[in-house]
Amino acid sequence: MREPMMEKKISQIKELKEGKYVIIDGEPCKIVSVAHSKPGKHGGAKARIDAMGIFDGQKRTLMGPVDSNAEVPIINKKNAQVLNLIGDNVQLMDMETYETFELPKPTDIEGELKSGGNVLYMDVGGKKKILQINS
Repeated sequence: MREPMMEKKISQIKELKEGKYVIIDGEPCKIVSVAHSKPGKHGGAKARIDAMGIFDGQKRTLMGPVDSNAEVPIINKKNAQVLNLIGDNVQLMDMETYETFELPKPTDIEGELKSGGNVLYMDVGGKKKILQINS
């Protein structure tokens, strides 16, 4: 089975900011820091972007001229209802499509999850992750 294609748009490196998202090595990442260097005598300004993988937690770096292009993932944030807690997983139902699926429990909000509660999750190219609990 092939993975669905990740939706993305193109943006210039100089437009990327901390807290936004970028695709590095085919993986969607959240930008942790952006550093710009001044243009030199023989070249244009450069940028160094440090980012953390959304799904794997790996640190990645993107370097290049500020006027070059970078891919930015299109992230869909959706609401879901918690149907059941199964071991290390959470069974969820999307509130719009009524699709049911399982995701791993996020460690930072694990104790607050309960059946019947609502959560906000992100969907990036078919990969999903729980972001927060909705009250």
